[in-house]
Amino acid sequence: MIEILNPAELVRARKTGAVVGAILQEVKNRSVVGTNLLDIDEWTRALIVQAGAESCYVDYAPSFGRGPFGHYICTSVNDAVLHGLPHDYALADGDLLTLDLAVILSGVAADSAISFLVGASRPADSVKMIAATEHALAAGIAAARPGARTGDISSAIGTVLADAGYPINTEFGGHGIGSTMHQDPHISNTGRPGRGYKLRPGLLLALEPWAMEDTHKLITDPDGWTLRSGTGCRTAHSEHTIAITDGEAEVLTLPNA
Repeated sequence: MIEILNPAELVRARKTGAVVGAILQEVKNRSVVGTNLLDIDEWTRALIVQAGAESCYVDYAPSFGRGPFGHYICTSVNDAVLHGLPHDYALADGDLLTLDLAVILSGVAADSAISFLVGASRPADSVKMIAATEHALAAGIAAARPGARTGDISSAIGTVLADAGYPINTEFGGHGIGSTMHQDPHISNTGRPGRGYKLRPGLLLALEPWAMEDTHKLITDPDGWTLRSGTGCRTAHSEHTIAITDGEAEVLTLPNA
């Protein structure tokens, strides 16, 4: 299913995106050395309730997970890159943490992810990889213009990741979003320009470049959800929900500070 939102729905989408951006920023600010991933999940639950929103994750049970997910945010640490199931783990100095959050408010969903280093340690390879996913996301957003195609976005993302030296996995990528979290079209993190679905104003997309330092292979954790790099290398993931407009794409999930 591909949805094209009308102007009233886009107003609601902006509000949902603002909630997601604000919650992620708040949780990032509170995530320090010694923070437990289960505390992060509880903070997120409380913030979602405070915002009057609903989690897209807690009851989510897709074919690729051992559902329902049962938590409110994905917390992926170091070699975990996607769908990190919160568990009893205290963050250490230098950990690379990815937070991925999706909520629905007034019938419209938004989805975003951020990767960052915890504490004072700043391993250079991790800093470089996080930056590469952020630059790839910016390139994908810049390519998301009316009349362009999904392949133009995929090509822009893939070019940045490949030029930075990262293998690219195509099993998981970006997606349409609207009244539900995951919709068509699929947005691969590499592709050929000029191919795929033609972008139209009112379309919402969640773009999500992610990278693993030295492999394109994923393994599934025994928890049935967390996806890790096949070699144990570190990973990073950046995501925003955007709206296609008559000109430049509008980023809906920017942090509030």
